[in-house]
Amino acid sequence: MVGLRPHFVLVFFVLSAISDASHCSSTQGSSLVRNISELPQDNYGRGGLSHITVAGSFMHGMKEVEVWLQTFSPGTHTPIHRHSCEEIFVVLKGSGTLYLASDSHGKHPGTPQEFSIFSNSTFHIPVNDAHQVWNTNRHEDLQVLVTISRPPVKVFIYEDWFMPHTAAKLKYPYYWDEECVKASRKDEL
Repeated sequence: MVGLRPHFVLVFFVLSAISDASHCSSTQGSSLVRNISELPQDNYGRGGLSHITVAGSFMHGMKEVEVWLQTFSPGTHTPIHRHSCEEIFVVLKGSGTLYLASDSHGKHPGTPQEFSIFSNSTFHIPVNDAHQVWNTNRHEDLQVLVTISRPPVKVFIYEDWFMPHTAAKLKYPYYWDEECVKASRKDEL
């Protein structure tokens, strides 16, 4: 139980910084403390993923950081991607593999380094480093708490590690922000 204490402190800190319990709404008049199991979750068309925005720029008015709780079923993964923000992961349960290519100045990401990730491990992704997270555990979900800087994030998605940076597909807003961006846009006519 003592080993879980840092996770509870982190979750308490994140929840105490949030002022809204509803999806895509303003931060006025809502509870300061929220139950994560009652927050909206979706897979956004990506089988094997469960994503919950714990604290978001569009959903909760966060300006400096955004926090996600993501669960990957066995064999699932993120796309190969990069973004112009820092990203910190805390592995809450399960195990997997992080692939990280730190050559953002070359023509393409290149051959990634491979790192084992496991319960109670943490890692960070530097700005614009292409990466991919895989749940390589055949029997257990991989659950991570993710914090990004400078939301909302613009994501560049690669088909493979040797796709040129200039050919990477820009995805903005990202899947979990799309509904909120559409709701906030006003017709100029």
